[in-house]
Amino acid sequence: MNEAIRQYMKVGLVHFMAYPATINGDGPILKTLREIALDDYFEVVEITPLRDREIRKQVKKIVDTAHLELSYAGMPGQKKTSRNINDLNENLRLQALADLKKEIDEAYEMGAQTYAFMSGRYREDRKEEALLALIQSTKELCAYARAKGKMQIALEVFDYDIENYSLIGPVELAKRYAQAVREEYDHFGLLVDLSHLPQLRETPAESLIPVKDYIIQAHMGNAVIKDKSSPAYGDAHPRFGFPGSEHDVEELTAYLRVLLSIGFLNKENRPIVSLEVKPAADEDPGLVIANAKRVLNLAWDRV
Repeated sequence: MNEAIRQYMKVGLVHFMAYPATINGDGPILKTLREIALDDYFEVVEITPLRDREIRKQVKKIVDTAHLELSYAGMPGQKKTSRNINDLNENLRLQALADLKKEIDEAYEMGAQTYAFMSGRYREDRKEEALLALIQSTKELCAYARAKGKMQIALEVFDYDIENYSLIGPVELAKRYAQAVREEYDHFGLLVDLSHLPQLRETPAESLIPVKDYIIQAHMGNAVIKDKSSPAYGDAHPRFGFPGSEHDVEELTAYLRVLLSIGFLNKENRPIVSLEVKPAADEDPGLVIANAKRVLNLAWDRV
């Protein structure tokens, strides 16, 4: 691709993955966020809810001063607490939903453009009932967000039988789900992730083309799934080219080509496309981020 990458997307970085010490909403948030804000390669930073109100004020100041956009991610909290918004126990479903609504409140407080979450547990024998519960919960979230403003609401597609066991999930279910919610809420869509495709055993074309009308955000990352003994096995988002992993320049190129072909990458309404990489125990986060930027540049040159 001869044209600049910024003409087709807003490149973001998932803060809490690049700096894992911040994934619980505390830790060296200000220091690490400032490092991202000083790097003009990124237009967007994706954060998870922050525990301390004073820290939130300072984060908002950094983001505003640096002219960054902010995206909120509820997934880390959902994983930690096993909150399930498609729980077939109505009381538990409502409790999980209430937690996400609190995070939407915080996202609005921070001026976030998007709020993302994940579905609850996949069970083959109850998936149709769970799908109905998920649709109901998502519509409630979308209505809640719409009453507050214009923020987009996105569900991230995860694996259903590797690590996260998420209902959404396989592309057939993802399409049915997104279609049902979008009929009423046009500010809803799917967040797709390159690193999850091999976990779903789907190619970029198989995973993205059927839901092309519903994708509103994307992640770029890597995964190890062939070697269960690897410290990066599962949904660990290792750097591109990590030993035994699935993705490097070639695979990211293929992913971007499909996203371009379906019109997701475009000049008129540039979407958020974020790098999501996590340093291994002995790796420098700065070097892992540099790896991701370099691989993205090389892949874009090939698109």
